[in-house]
Amino acid sequence: KKGEHLVVAITKTNLSYFFADNRKEAFNLGSDARLICSNKTLTKAVFVIWNIELKHKTCKISFNHEGQSSNSCNDGKSLQNSTDQSFLHIPNFSVNDVGVYKCESTYTGGNENYNIRVGVTAPPVVSAWLEQRGNKMVAVCRAERGIPAANISWSVTGNQSVTQQNNPDGFITVESQLEVPEDTDHANLACIVRHELWEWERTETPKFRGGQVCFDALNDNTV
Repeated sequence: KKGEHLVVAITKTNLSYFFADNRKEAFNLGSDARLICSNKTLTKAVFVIWNIELKHKTCKISFNHEGQSSNSCNDGKSLQNSTDQSFLHIPNFSVNDVGVYKCESTYTGGNENYNIRVGVTAPPVVSAWLEQRGNKMVAVCRAERGIPAANISWSVTGNQSVTQQNNPDGFITVESQLEVPEDTDHANLACIVRHELWEWERTETPKFRGGQVCFDALNDNTV
């Protein structure tokens, strides 16, 4: 496999090997994340070391088969054990936990190294509204602070533009503006938002915000 390296060392008395791999993982915002270094059982482990490179700091977590451990992260991350495996526990996963997690696992018979690029996924907050701009009506649909970026489409065709704002904290806001054709039935006007975390698309019907009225509606009511 790409990014995978296997070295076998043979002596007269034993067989050992070194394994290295690069992979990517992503966790939902606010979830409790679990990173597994190796699928080898605890009974075979000699020591496990996590070197963690985050945006604002680096830290290290380790333990060995004699029960000794160290943790310089001081942010809730910890090594925990399941029935027969060790894993890195990251509570309430946030953008501050995004980074590169380098794990070294040494056990009876070999050594494994993993570089894991860890990212975050987050659903966007969706809103939609109508604006009267001169003699034009514009529908706006916004999907705020999602990771990765959401996809926006419309139930009717017309002149539209899409902008994407990449925030410094990694969140992405996408906004689509549609010039509503004059013959559009507003009951059929909707924006459709799709995101990686959703099984189904979300539909929003844009309406005028409080205090705003349609210019055309005022003209229709004028005697």
